[in-house]
Formats: sequence, C-alpha cells, structure tokens
Amino acid sequence: MSIITQTISYDLIAIVATIVVAVIAYFKWKLAYWDRIGLPVLAPTIPFGNMKKLMLGQLTIGEQFQELYKELKSRGHKHGGVYLGTRPFYMAVDPEIVKHIMLKDFQHFVNHGNFIDEKHDPLSGHLFNLEDAKWRNMRVKLTPTFTSGKMKMMFQTLADCTVGLKDIMDSSATTHTPVDIKDILGRFTTDIIGSAAFGLECNSLKDPDAEFRKYGRKVFETSQWERMKNILQFALPRGFLKAIKFKMTKTDVEQFFMKAVRDTVNYRETNNVYRKDFMHLLLQLKNRGTVTDDDKITDHHGETAEKALNMNELAAQAFVFFLAGFETSSTTMTWALYELATNPDIQETLRNEINTVLAKHNDEVTYDGMMEMTYMENVLNETLRKYPPVPLLNRQCTKDYVVPNTSIRLEKGIVVGISSLGLHNDPEYFPNPEKFDPDRFSEENKKSRPAFTWIPFGEGPRVCIGLRFGMLQSKVGLTTLLKNYKIKLSNKTQFPVTLDKKSFITTAKGGIWLDVEKLN
Repeated sequence: MSIITQTISYDLIAIVATIVVAVIAYFKWKLAYWDRIGLPVLAPTIPFGNMKKLMLGQLTIGEQFQELYKELKSRGHKHGGVYLGTRPFYMAVDPEIVKHIMLKDFQHFVNHGNFIDEKHDPLSGHLFNLEDAKWRNMRVKLTPTFTSGKMKMMFQTLADCTVGLKDIMDSSATTHTPVDIKDILGRFTTDIIGSAAFGLECNSLKDPDAEFRKYGRKVFETSQWERMKNILQFALPRGFLKAIKFKMTKTDVEQFFMKAVRDTVNYRETNNVYRKDFMHLLLQLKNRGTVTDDDKITDHHGETAEKALNMNELAAQAFVFFLAGFETSSTTMTWALYELATNPDIQETLRNEINTVLAKHNDEVTYDGMMEMTYMENVLNETLRKYPPVPLLNRQCTKDYVVPNTSIRLEKGIVVGISSLGLHNDPEYFPNPEKFDPDRFSEENKKSRPAFTWIPFGEGPRVCIGLRFGMLQSKVGLTTLLKNYKIKLSNKTQFPVTLDKKSFITTAKGGIWLDVEKLN
C-alpha cells in the first residue's frame, strides 16, 4: 500500500509540476509578444506584466502608466510595449505618434476598446463606449446637442443651481466649519446635470442623500472587486466576458437610472412637456430622428418618425452625460480650488477678473460673461494639466497599422495606452511641472508647445463631446465661489495630498477640505 501511495504521490507531483511548467511557458510566450514584433519593451513579470503596482493597489492607473511613460522616455524611446497581465498594450510616448493615432490615422483607431454589452448591460451602450458605425452614427446625432446655442439654452439651469451652493458656503463661513469641497461640488454638479439631463430637481445641495446623488456617487465608489473589474475588462478576451454576461454597471444603479429615464420620457411624451434641457433633445432624436430648435417632440404633424434612438440607447446617453457631467467637473473644480487655496496670489488675480467681468454684466452670472473670462480658462486648463480627471486615454487598433517612420506593425485588436498624466507632467513640454502656473496657457505659450502634449479631453474625432458644457459649469461654480468667498486649505486636508488608489478618476485621498471666509 505504501508503494502505491508513494507512486500516486509522485504522479501528483509530476502532474502539478507539468502544469506549473506549462503555465510559466505560456506566460513567457505571451510576454514575449513585443519582442517578436521588435518594439522596445519594459521587462514584464509573471503574472502582472508591467502592472504590478496597479494590480496590488499601490498606484492608480494614471500613476502606473505615468511611471511607464517616464521609463520609456528616459531610455530615449518614442514608443514601447507593456503588458497588463498577458495583454499587450502599445504605449505612444512621442506627441507626433499620439497625433497620428488620435487624428491623422484615426481610421485605424476609431474605438476606445472598452467592454460593451448592450443586451445584458444596456447602460454600457453610450457614446464613450460605442464602436465603429454605431459610434459614428450616434456622434453625428448628438453633436448638435452641444452647440453654443444649446449651451446658451441650458445656461439658466446652471445659474439657478448656484443659489443652493451659496447657501452651503454661507453656512460654513458663518459657523467656521471646514467643507469637503469635492462633496459640495459633486452635489452642485449633480443638481445641474440632473436638471439639464433629466429635467428633475435633484435637491442634492439641500439633501446630500438625495437619490440622484446617492446613485451617482455609487457609480464611482470602487471596492477592490469593482477596481479589479475595471482591469479585467481589458485583460480578458471579449468573447469570454460576453459568455459570462460580464457587467460593468451595478445592478441597482442600472435599475434606478433606467426607471428615471423611462418615467421622465413617458411623462413628457404623454403630456407634451417642453423643457430647455438635454432630455428634450434626446426625445427629439427618439421621435424625430434629429435635433431641431423648436419645442416639439414630434414632427409638425404630431407624428413620430422612424425612431433614431430606442429607449435603451436614449437611457445610455443620458446616463453617460450625467456621470461625465457631474464627476469630471466637480473633480476639476476641486483641484482648481486646492491650487487656488495654496496659491493666494493666483486666487486674487482670478477674483479680480471675475469682479471686472461681472461688473460689465450688471453683476450677474451670464453666458457671455463666462466666455470673457480668459484667466479663468487658463486656471482651469492648468488644473486639467496637473490633474486630468481621466489620466489614461485608450484606443484600440481596428485594422493593422504601421507606426509612421518605423517598421513596427500593430495588429488589429491591440490596445493603445496614451498617458495624459505623463505628457502633462513632462518637463520637456511643461518646465517645472509641479508648479501651478496658469500663464502656461497664454496664447504665446500655447503656440510654443508641440501639439498633443495637453489632452485632458482626448483629441481628434473622439474628443469629449461635452467638453464645452463641462468647462462652462466649472466656470459658473468657480465664479460663484470666488466672487463671494476667500478660501484657504483646512488642516483637515491630508497633507501632502495623495491620490486615492482605488479610483480611476484623479481623486484626492481623504478629500480636499477648505476653510471659507465670506467677502463683503
């Protein structure tokens, strides 16, 4: 019996050893992909590839790719190959290559490469995720909703939400209570987007537990599993993800937003309600197939044309407008206020511009006044340089592509990573990058820099469609705050400020806390 047992033990050891050797051999073969292509490569490790610090939660995705960017550049490489697990990523370092990928040779890089399953995860079918012809068609349909005219149409919604913002800040100034400014601004932008996108009064500023705020915040609350899901959507084959009905959207979030959209659509269509907001434009797309300047949901005969958007598609576009609109703008304003609190001279310069411009407009916050605030624009641009809300831009190669002036051929399906954080903090393009200097974005300084070194919104045909709306509401928020209050950094802020490793958005760990002093 002992001999049989011993033999079985040896057999098991041999089987396990064979499996281990096979797995290691597989990893080594997969992690030699870029070597076979002939691309400069950073040495990967099993099983992490080049993303060990990201996968272990030691760095954010932005910081991880910035580190890889720096390493490739320090070796004199214009591009290079890295791995997420065994999944190869092509990294563009040189701005000229970035320009080709995002603009000149866009037809090879139409898609972002994010996982999408419109059947099992309907809210994933939004403009940011859509691919190929579906993306092109949706982009054409939605572009008219973000013209200057449409921004003016929605402007009063932004202005109305400043009342609740001032109430909270007045209370803080009176009681000398520090404010978690990211939370306050998240509620402010939730009220704006809830109103502009859904036509609903969210009341987040009055009630921090309001439903839209609760579920909007929940999208960005990242557990270890949610963080891993974000990585897995790139690391695992799409066929496998679809087979297991992989979902990025949390079920309760999906149920809430789908119901909110259905209820809003049904109410407006039943009662023929007209409101100057994004939802009205989406209803026109659903029922008329195009956006027009009138107040009609249906055509002039009261009939509905062949539907351009179905309910799921409409809901997905409203969903992404809501998420992108409230989170990225509140994040940008938060970092801007952090820098203004630590640079009081810049804060005072901006306040002077605000007061000067408002004086020309009867001391009222107007669309035209926001457009005149050039220093404000520079402050926001410099904020977006240091703290791009989306620090990594990804594209997917949609057909084989030879990198210009090289013999490197990228195969269809390869994911491209462009480190906006790396480019924005590269001293070659932005000397002394840790310094907050809005004058970097004077017209003269902008012309002296290579193109595609500042890309917080992406670039080319897939540039963020809502960037003007985001900038507009950020200007309105900062104008309201700096006109009425002087801000300082509270000692409740964890210093030095570090990034929240769980977040895919550039967010401060522990938040940014400010002390507020009301101005006369």
